[in-house]
Amino acid sequence: MKLEILSPDKRIYSGDADALQLPGKDGLFGILKNHAPMISSLKKGMVKVSVNGKDELFEINGGVVEVQSNKVIVLAE
Repeated sequence: MKLEILSPDKRIYSGDADALQLPGKDGLFGILKNHAPMISSLKKGMVKVSVNGKDELFEINGGVVEVQSNKVIVLAE
């Protein structure tokens, strides 16, 4: 799936991802390919992006995630 992590001043990540773990308001949740469309608010924490068996971590201070048609956009604070 395609993933973009954006902050107000820069693009933090843009590329493919096999799996994603996000800090939701009610706890951690994951997103995989073909996930149902959704919008969710995020709290401060780490975003874990898995690509080809390797994980990358990005710290955010909250934000919003939108998932639609194998494209994920994270608008991070």
